Amino acid sequence: MTHPELSVTQARRITLAAQGFTRPRPGAQGLTVSAVHLNRVIERLGFFQIDSVNVLVRAHYMPMFSRMGAYDRELLHRASGAHQRSSAGREPRRLFEYWAHVAALVDVQLWPAMQHRMASGHGMWGGMRRVETEQPDLVERVYAEVAERGPITARQIEVDTERDRSQWGWNWSQAKVALEYLFYVGRITAARRNSQFEREYDLPERVIPGAILERPAFDDEAAHRYLVEHAARALGVGTVQCFNDYFRMAPEPGRRALDALVADGTLEPVRIEGWKRQAYRHRDAVLPRRVQARALLSPFDPLVFERTRTEKLFDFRYRIEIYVPETQRVHGYYVLPFLLGDRIVARVDLKADRTKRQLVVQGAWAESHAPDDTAEQLADELELMARWLDLDSVSPPLKGDLAAGLTSVLARR
Repeated sequence: MTHPELSVTQARRITLAAQGFTRPRPGAQGLTVSAVHLNRVIERLGFFQIDSVNVLVRAHYMPMFSRMGAYDRELLHRASGAHQRSSAGREPRRLFEYWAHVAALVDVQLWPAMQHRMASGHGMWGGMRRVETEQPDLVERVYAEVAERGPITARQIEVDTERDRSQWGWNWSQAKVALEYLFYVGRITAARRNSQFEREYDLPERVIPGAILERPAFDDEAAHRYLVEHAARALGVGTVQCFNDYFRMAPEPGRRALDALVADGTLEPVRIEGWKRQAYRHRDAVLPRRVQARALLSPFDPLVFERTRTEKLFDFRYRIEIYVPETQRVHGYYVLPFLLGDRIVARVDLKADRTKRQLVVQGAWAESHAPDDTAEQLADELELMARWLDLDSVSPPLKGDLAAGLTSVLARR
């Protein structure tokens, strides 16, 4: 059977539309970004990936900025903070923390679909499995502490238990492991993160809206089908590997879910020029005639976090170099792709110097297909980001083939 064929440009534009890059950005036009805008992005993406690196701004804040422009981060705090009943003048929480792609703030509507992961333990680390079987009394004691004292941090709850120093960078007590186990299986959840970015644990019934908790959990088949469909809708078009990666699902259940979605017409098999693997397009995906986007992207944005897909769609090879020794880095520590139109045309290594109130551009590089106005457009976006982060200026880049052009543009402003 012959399937419809898409060019890479068409597949890229479908993806950008599905990811929300074809709508005007109110926060880039001086308009107020509201909870309505936030809710639309949450529904579209499903989650905001969390990362602890704060050299620029924490990763979960960036997808909203990329799609909506400058916005009040309190919107996200309220959406992911302790549940407030609407009668108290606030909307119920919209996000809860869990393992989606990886650690993420997840759309609360996905709680019933995530319960299959809680029940199955898919992806659970070995230490968590061991604490369940080897120290069940500790698990129950930690649970009781959260029930009595929550919201509470791991630091507040840790007891005098043996620490495992066997792996570099980890120094978890057994109480912390027990907390993580309880968090993974859904017996406890995170009420919020505090100013030190520590989880504050509490019981789900004190965090998740009651109307959500009352919904029946999806069984394994229904959960995979729901999540694969969500991923396909969020990406517009892709392979089964793309869709499985979005929520980090096991290959075989994801394949079975995809086959069912093809059978009922939700997904249409297509061919993408130059791609060896079979691709599928969501029935609601749109193909815009043109895309006029402009955005800096977090390394953990759903548009680019699957690096092979990013390279195939955008002809853009992207690797994050946070964990690479400084002398071996090619572009820098915290490098953001720059989307212009329907292409990724440049990358910039950024740092927020909060003492000097500067957005520091440590390096800037252009792609071979970057248009002539890339430096001008990038300068506009950097200045928008500086205002959003309450910084007073943008410092010119010190290195990169785009440094001279960007420095010249910034000097004229």
